[in-house]
Amino acid sequence: MDKFVVYKSILKGQVSASGSKNSSLPIMAATLLTDETCVIHNVPDLSDVRTMARILENLGKKIEFSGHTLRIHSRRQRNYVAPYRLVRTMRASFCVLGPLLAKRKKAKVSLPGGCVIGSRPVDLHIKGLIQLGAHLIIENGYCVGHTAAGLIGNHVFLGGHFGSSVLGTGNVLMAATLAKGETLIEYSACEPEIADLVSFLKKMGADIQGGGTQLIKVKGKKELHGAEHTVIPDRIEVGTLIAASLATRSPLTIKNVHPLHMTSVLECARRMGAQLRMKKNILTIRPPRKLRPVNITTLPFPGFPTDLQAQFMIPLCLADGVSLITEKIFPDRFMHVAELQRMGAKISRSGPYAIIEGTRSMYGAEVMASDLRASAALVIAGLVSQGKTEILRIYHLDRGYYKLEEKLRQLGARINREKQ
Repeated sequence: MDKFVVYKSILKGQVSASGSKNSSLPIMAATLLTDETCVIHNVPDLSDVRTMARILENLGKKIEFSGHTLRIHSRRQRNYVAPYRLVRTMRASFCVLGPLLAKRKKAKVSLPGGCVIGSRPVDLHIKGLIQLGAHLIIENGYCVGHTAAGLIGNHVFLGGHFGSSVLGTGNVLMAATLAKGETLIEYSACEPEIADLVSFLKKMGADIQGGGTQLIKVKGKKELHGAEHTVIPDRIEVGTLIAASLATRSPLTIKNVHPLHMTSVLECARRMGAQLRMKKNILTIRPPRKLRPVNITTLPFPGFPTDLQAQFMIPLCLADGVSLITEKIFPDRFMHVAELQRMGAKISRSGPYAIIEGTRSMYGAEVMASDLRASAALVIAGLVSQGKTEILRIYHLDRGYYKLEEKLRQLGARINREKQ
């Protein structure tokens, strides 16, 4: 197993964000809706992407990965089982359920795994697909389903206790593209990754209106064809780099940024005192000498992303005053707090709230990553802490960031990957 060794650093220069992992995975799953070849550009070479590729190969696809371009072909094999050994490592793999039911009329998909960040049930996926006419049962850890007569368009409501589901929206949306008649998906997720999936599906010939809004209308087609698509930039990687810039008080230039995907994050950086300049898809950020405390509430898009809560906690640990983070998406997503406290952070927790008292300095320690975004937060913490920080279990980070340590080293960070 690998670990990161990190020392306090000042960053400087420019860096480019990679393609979005959270966009790439459902788009890859969507290729199950056609037997024709699909070409996807700007795909980050991550362990999660490789896992999805293995799942698709197990389901009869042939994958060619060259640079950041995927070519996905079909073989004669028509398997419909996504096994536990592959699905268990990644929640997004459950997105193959909808396409399999729509195209092959049956599916057996293991219930998913992924990061331990709180309860993330798949009930909205199942509810939506049942409303489209699928017969589904949970049996021995698998979601098993069939639709002998094909899926039928329907009015599907995807509201849940914590709001809409991004992956649930994607699953139902993909299934609806081959359903008979019209489907209305109400309270669908508005995240940019859903809008990107809609863009790809429309290139495949799907008839969709309202992608990226809370009401999506889909007119089912008999078949879809192959398509070529370029994945959007990873807004979570951009936000992570912004958090690193703020925490280390380092001016940075970040390329490959979609400003409309970053509105809440950029506003938060401004409230902390940063000067921002956006020109086309290039962001220049100049942090203040003294960071201002702010209150952050995580919400579905266009609100502040839960996937950046942990990273932005680091600059708040060094701000001049008291800040409050309210986690409304995953109330238990504070596994990183205990590790940050070991590094000198002054954080207290109460349910979905984290109260952060700014301190002048933090110190290095041996810490353990609990999930993907917590890993990135610990890296940023290491960059602002006195002494040496060793971060264990960085395989979590490798699931979602393309060569993050190399990008940070290019900016001047003192970070190395070593064997434990």
